[in-house]
Amino acid sequence: MPEGRAIFGGLTVKENLELGAFIHKHKASMAETIDDVVALFPRIGERMKQEAGTLSGGEQQMLAIGRALMARPALLLLDEPSLGIAPKLVQQIFESIAKVAQSGTTIVLVEQNTRLALKYAQRAYVLRTGEIAMSGVAKELAQNEEIKKLYLGG
Repeated sequence: MPEGRAIFGGLTVKENLELGAFIHKHKASMAETIDDVVALFPRIGERMKQEAGTLSGGEQQMLAIGRALMARPALLLLDEPSLGIAPKLVQQIFESIAKVAQSGTTIVLVEQNTRLALKYAQRAYVLRTGEIAMSGVAKELAQNEEIKKLYLGG
């Protein structure tokens, strides 16, 4: 899922989700996958007939992630899912991302909110000028003094 959401604003929420499900051969499996996305993001379920462009930024982000999940990927790439989102919705989005990971989907997350990324990640890589400067178990990196000083304000 690219940074910036890239939803289809003139289409409904449901139509956006259906576009993500183009690989489904049967309507029943598409409907089941939509149910899974709605269970993950109930706010999206409440707005299925609404034009996607009228959703809040956080809701659009949920829709974009939901659309990506419609393909039932083994690997989900997320670029800055917290960008421009209200803090309350950011927390909900990250909790949902954690549920997706727990269900067996591998998540690769690029995120500038270091504190949040380290809280939810299993493994982390710190990039400086395009090169890996540090890597390791996320919980251990969160306790690293250099990481605390440079990225966590501590």
